[in-house]
Amino acid sequence: MSATPLPKAVVLFSGGLDSSTVVAMAQQRGFDVHALSFRYGQRHVVELQAAQAVAQSMGVKHHITIDVDLRAFGGSALTADVAVPKGAQAHPAVGGIPITYVPARNTVFLSFALAWAETLGSFDVFMGVNALDYSGYPDCRPEYIQAFERMANLATKAGVEGHQRLTIHAPLMAMDKAQIIQTGVGLGVDHALTSSCYDPGPQGQPCGECASCQLRAKGFAQAGLDDPLYTRFALPQPHTG
Repeated sequence: MSATPLPKAVVLFSGGLDSSTVVAMAQQRGFDVHALSFRYGQRHVVELQAAQAVAQSMGVKHHITIDVDLRAFGGSALTADVAVPKGAQAHPAVGGIPITYVPARNTVFLSFALAWAETLGSFDVFMGVNALDYSGYPDCRPEYIQAFERMANLATKAGVEGHQRLTIHAPLMAMDKAQIIQTGVGLGVDHALTSSCYDPGPQGQPCGECASCQLRAKGFAQAGLDDPLYTRFALPQPHTG
């Protein structure tokens, strides 16, 4: 007698701390994870290499990478010839949106996830956004996720026919970085394989100074843990003072 197939979920997957934790959470909830990464014109391929490594380590059988050239538009330090802010300059004035924000990125990514979910017969999309440590990006807020979910159920065959509603899961929404790290550790995520840096070295070494590196360092410090990524590259643990 054959086993009942697991329900399918599409997970937006960058190879970073957050999305790797979300993959593990979706697996724990009993989903067959279909991980979706993007080569979107970002300034480095390290995160895609990390995504491949993490997917393999977590036994993700379905992982694809889509090419979408957002560099054609620019408008971000991640997709244009604009320096990534480091140190104190990494944090904009209160209420400002950082230059590392990529215009409409999550909308583009969720649209592709929606298309894949519909062809898979899946009604669940997971993403790793959160409202506490989200760097001021407008497309990481809960009201944005809720609005996209409403739109998705207007835009799909299953939604119109009323078979089943699509749900966009954002399980990290109310977590800070330390809680995300602790959750990942508890679910067996190998953080040494993940990549968070906006401007990594050629082998994937974190710069330690960009906003993402600083947030990661703060999270590990608050969790009372060393960052295994720094151990992997034989780098001193970052200071968070």
